[in-house]
Amino acid sequence: MPMAATEIEALIKASLPDADVTIEDMRGDGDHYRALVTSRAFKGKTRVQQHQMVYAALKGRVGGALHALALQTGVPADA
Repeated sequence: MPMAATEIEALIKASLPDADVTIEDMRGDGDHYRALVTSRAFKGKTRVQQHQMVYAALKGRVGGALHALALQTGVPADA
């Protein structure tokens, strides 16, 4: 069963409360999403570490309920 964009956003924000999250359903099928996540928690972390933090927030759903996620992360400009 596909995941809703709102569920993806809620999971990320539960782990990264200050995160600004933008989710786009790339195909309209609920299986292929693009996510832009910015958070102060990413400051000082490598891009790989930032992605690992987001994947951890999704609690193993990537590759299962969430088939594909194109992920872009970063630190807010004012951080």
